[in-house]
Amino acid sequence: MLRYLLAVLLATALPASAESIDCRVIGIAGGDIFACLTAKQERVRVRMAEIDAPEARQAYGLEAQHALSGYIFGKDVTLVVQGHDRHGRTLARVRAGDTDVNAEMVRSGAAWANPDYMTDRNLRALEAVAREFKRGLWALPKPDRQPPWQWREARR
Repeated sequence: MLRYLLAVLLATALPASAESIDCRVIGIAGGDIFACLTAKQERVRVRMAEIDAPEARQAYGLEAQHALSGYIFGKDVTLVVQGHDRHGRTLARVRAGDTDVNAEMVRSGAAWANPDYMTDRNLRALEAVAREFKRGLWALPKPDRQPPWQWREARR
């Protein structure tokens, strides 16, 4: 009985490990959306978690898409799954080798840290540095630096 209680305590005390998926990136649909294929040839549609890149028709949207493509297109990545969005896409932090691609997109000024969905507070610090050094979208005139969530809301 004591062993059983100890096993239950250990199981509930240890954090559940996040699901991870290894895949090869086969398409880029935006600055934070892409598709990849697993080793079993299953297609996974991915929305990068905790960040938000400009939309394609928004200022810096195509540059953000090209930046993401440069980091991951045709490469093997690991998705650390955080759930699914309302469109059925896998929400994930993305690693390409030793690179945290979500963080790199923010650090380079190709995406915002999304305050509504951010759990990694380091993303906010990376965004502040990108803003300070006018990297990527932060080099745009202030009226063109509208966060994507505000841009989408204005168009609804």
